[in-house]
Amino acid sequence: MSGAEVGLIVVAVVAVILFALTSVARRLDRLHRREGASRATLEAQLVRRAEAAMALTECDLLDPAARIVVAEAAWRAAAGAPRLIGDDTPGAAEERGLAESELTRVLRAALGDGQDQRPWAEREDSAALLEHLGTAGYRAQLARRFHNDAVVQIRRIRRTPLVRIFRLAGRAPLPETFEMDDDLPVPASASPTVPDSGPPPELR
Repeated sequence: MSGAEVGLIVVAVVAVILFALTSVARRLDRLHRREGASRATLEAQLVRRAEAAMALTECDLLDPAARIVVAEAAWRAAAGAPRLIGDDTPGAAEERGLAESELTRVLRAALGDGQDQRPWAEREDSAALLEHLGTAGYRAQLARRFHNDAVVQIRRIRRTPLVRIFRLAGRAPLPETFEMDDDLPVPASASPTVPDSGPPPELR
């Protein structure tokens, strides 16, 4: 094999490696941008969920004590806990998850089960409030699911030897999934139909 042939082989191998590195780097960059967008969407949907919970306190079907507890939990989730955007303090996301989970537990206790919620469905104003909460809670669940999916993909790719050896992730922080209790006790009619494919337009 001549020197020219060896040189061509070396050039071809280098070209393949560079192409592979570029492809992985671009995919990783797209995923990081997707994760950032999904985190912003999740933040917005969680705030809407807290606002919907706060609106429940305007209904006289909740007793005064329940109104206070729901209002306090909704305020902590919407304003008192760390934000998912712009707050890189260690443990910030975990603290926010705890606040959101507390809001969920408070709502479960205040609303009870389907039998307890019958008086809500019999009045137009309270039924609308409950439906608003159900929609907000459902969209928050969707947003969290898509965000966590993006995080899982990023973490899986960043564990590969190619990314670690060539430091393709740069200085981008390793994202974390957002964990919370989001099982809200709303009637089935209060939740919109699950889309057949992909997130609804508000979550894309």
